[in-house]
Amino acid sequence: MSSSTGPEGGLPVRMPRPRKPGRHRRPEPVVAPEGAPALVLAVPGVPSDAARGLAEEIISIARSELPGLDARIAFVDGTEDAFPGVEAVLAQVAAERAARSARRAQDPSAAEEAVEEPGPEGPAPSAVVVPLLAGPDASVLGRIREAVQNGEAGAELTDVLGPHPLLAEAVHVRLSEAGLARADRARLFTVATAADGIVLATSGGAEAVQVAGITGMLLAARLAVPVLAAPLDEPGAIARAAGELKSAGSQQLALAPCLIGPEAPEGLVEAAAQEAGCHAAELLGAYPAVGKLVASAYGAKAGISPANAPQGTMAR
Repeated sequence: MSSSTGPEGGLPVRMPRPRKPGRHRRPEPVVAPEGAPALVLAVPGVPSDAARGLAEEIISIARSELPGLDARIAFVDGTEDAFPGVEAVLAQVAAERAARSARRAQDPSAAEEAVEEPGPEGPAPSAVVVPLLAGPDASVLGRIREAVQNGEAGAELTDVLGPHPLLAEAVHVRLSEAGLARADRARLFTVATAADGIVLATSGGAEAVQVAGITGMLLAARLAVPVLAAPLDEPGAIARAAGELKSAGSQQLALAPCLIGPEAPEGLVEAAAQEAGCHAAELLGAYPAVGKLVASAYGAKAGISPANAPQGTMAR
């Protein structure tokens, strides 16, 4: 039996904790406004159900960072209805926006549609295209850029997701999951199979290797072991990098892909690891940081800042 002031017998009453004022208060979640540009996630590689499933997971993470986000999946090499290409998705977005504008013209008092107000640099883009790439790949980016230019006017293209400290974190986690690195430097516990040298694999040519090298420096600082970036798509490059690390004194090596997944041909990571004589971690996949970086890249172009926007992006 209890009274209006609390339980009988004077037991303490659990009261809701007041929200902390000032800088310690959690930021209110940012919601994508009505009429905000659509996010078009451009997925590289061979279109497949697996690639689409991965893209859907990443978009789900991005939506958790920015509720209300209108996100679409497009395939750089897509040609079919099941795997639509970037140009086709942009055309669909533009058609939907034109239809909304026509409805507003017929009924200006309609409350369900927000008027898309121009920003300081002109009208907001109809869509923001985010390449699902950890690093630059001139061939893939060239095709995406061409699709954006050939598509309906108003779409904008973001940069790739790296380099960024969150990518170094993601690679670290994948290494620890494979038993190739300690999970927490602060605890200083040992891992019997921990690598004392890491080959950081990327794809996309010399620029991609240079960008991965920045992520590699961040990873080396986390693990206190040497890290050397090398191109996965250049025959023999991973084995040569492994040889350099061994010459420098490393005995137990690991291959860590700085790749999200669809851009890496199936089996290539495993074959490179076997050639180099080392174990390999998993691809980054739908690690939460990837979705956060997608939302952040979109928000920077759309003029929307997610509440938990990742900090520390490095200019190239």
